[in-house]
Amino acid sequence: MSVAPEQIRQSETALRDKRRYYRVSVNLLGRFMLEDRKEYPCQTKNISPGSVALITPIETRIGERIVAYIDHIGRVEGRVTRIFKGGLAMSINATSRKRDKLAAQLTWLANRHELSLPEDRRHDRVTSIVSSVAVGLPDGREFRARVIDISLSGAALSLDITPPLGSVLIVGKIRASVVRHFEGGIAIEFAAMQTRESLRDNLS
Repeated sequence: MSVAPEQIRQSETALRDKRRYYRVSVNLLGRFMLEDRKEYPCQTKNISPGSVALITPIETRIGERIVAYIDHIGRVEGRVTRIFKGGLAMSINATSRKRDKLAAQLTWLANRHELSLPEDRRHDRVTSIVSSVAVGLPDGREFRARVIDISLSGAALSLDITPPLGSVLIVGKIRASVVRHFEGGIAIEFAAMQTRESLRDNLS
């Protein structure tokens, strides 16, 4: 069955509207790696399941492959599609399943902002505490997790398994609960606010 040009135009408009609907203006810290494998810090300007705009003074070129690690989102990869003053826009190459997860994460971030929930953990991020940590599950099993991001109130961990939301874990020696899933890992919230010293003592 042939498709009329008007139907094609309507479909394209619907896709543009869908992209606009999913785009979230949110400031998340992160870092990205260029093709030469050098890493640089960045901050998101806006993000959708199909693209992200990053604020960075680093010069790139259209088409360059980028791998980025973004707070609350995790790892995304794609290519530079646009360069603007003070930053760049990149596509996000992902499966439909990962895009659905990203859309859910963006909805959570947008609602968190609209409801004036506590500010992002970026304000109390702690760096260079540990790179990996032992994670104990309620059934007694123990796994090793890579620390993606950590703060005084919680962390993002790369883990081979995905404990259900609300699961109580022992991370190092700290009691925590699973508050979010993302591709390749989980976000946890500590049962009690930590200090730099307590994190260093209990996660080593």
